[in-house]
Amino acid sequence: MKYLRKALLALSSLRTERESGLRILHILPFSGLHKFIRFLQLRNFGNGMIVVGGSASRRLAWEIARELNCRFSQPEIKSFPDGELYVRIPEDLSGEEVVVVQSTPPPQNENLMQLLLLLEASLEQGPRTLRAVVPYLAYARQDKIFKKGEALSLKLVSQLIEKAGAEEVLVVDIHERESLSYFSVPVKNVSAAPLLGRYFRGMNLKDPLFLGPDEKAVQQASLAARELGAAFDSLEKERLSPELVVTSSKELRVRDRDAVIIDDIISTGGTIAEAAKILKRSGARRIFAACTHPVLSGNALEKMKAAGVEAVVGTNTIENSHSLVSVAPAVAEGLRQGSLDFY
Repeated sequence: MKYLRKALLALSSLRTERESGLRILHILPFSGLHKFIRFLQLRNFGNGMIVVGGSASRRLAWEIARELNCRFSQPEIKSFPDGELYVRIPEDLSGEEVVVVQSTPPPQNENLMQLLLLLEASLEQGPRTLRAVVPYLAYARQDKIFKKGEALSLKLVSQLIEKAGAEEVLVVDIHERESLSYFSVPVKNVSAAPLLGRYFRGMNLKDPLFLGPDEKAVQQASLAARELGAAFDSLEKERLSPELVVTSSKELRVRDRDAVIIDDIISTGGTIAEAAKILKRSGARRIFAACTHPVLSGNALEKMKAAGVEAVVGTNTIENSHSLVSVAPAVAEGLRQGSLDFY
């Protein structure tokens, strides 16, 4: 009862602390009391929430709101003649649980700026809580300094999202999980791999094998394969430079089987194309590519098709013609869980 009284007292003072510039989520981000407070806040989760959809994730934001049975807000977004962005959220957000959903695919800088402005516009109205869902996080692959003088881009992006007002952040299949440590607020990484696996259940695959293009991607392959009761493994990849990647074969039995190469991001398509060539030489019957984030830069699609890839299946963290799987169920479940298992 002592801890319950403390939790209720903290909840009752949440508005006051916020107005004075303090936030409980910052003061006690990983304590047992903080987790209990979030549990109480989320017991009647959904109906009292507003999901704000940025232009890069409008459809996804609407789907998340539908999953949570809560309100959806479409902000007014336009550009001034000089190119600067204008953002306005017409709904009253004061005292509400607000979730801003905005992915940051190309054009990354414009979409990132829109995310920051949506958070700021929400914060100015005094919401009860403010969370950012960034399905595809720009600059996530610039999480280390490789050469002296380089910018640590992801660290700065993380700080900007926090400074704009995000008290919690949710991302989907971040490139390196360890890079989430650049955030000082709670941050959750949810996986789209099971949803991708379910998509392939309806494709009548023959003795399917899910493959990561390298050992880092084997967990994704495992989660997707589990949905079909299929086998999984990985190839071996060595990055010789930012532009040059060498993929080599392990002893894999793929002859007359259908193979799905799965990764977090497909950008130039080079890694997938090299993997497909290996599988083709090894006698694979059909080859598919799957990813969470279908960036698909330049001639990526042509490159993969020439290597023997029959189809590319992505999710709607980036919305394009290959976004065949919605991550809304995974994101909604992550939001329902609150910060009880944040990084």
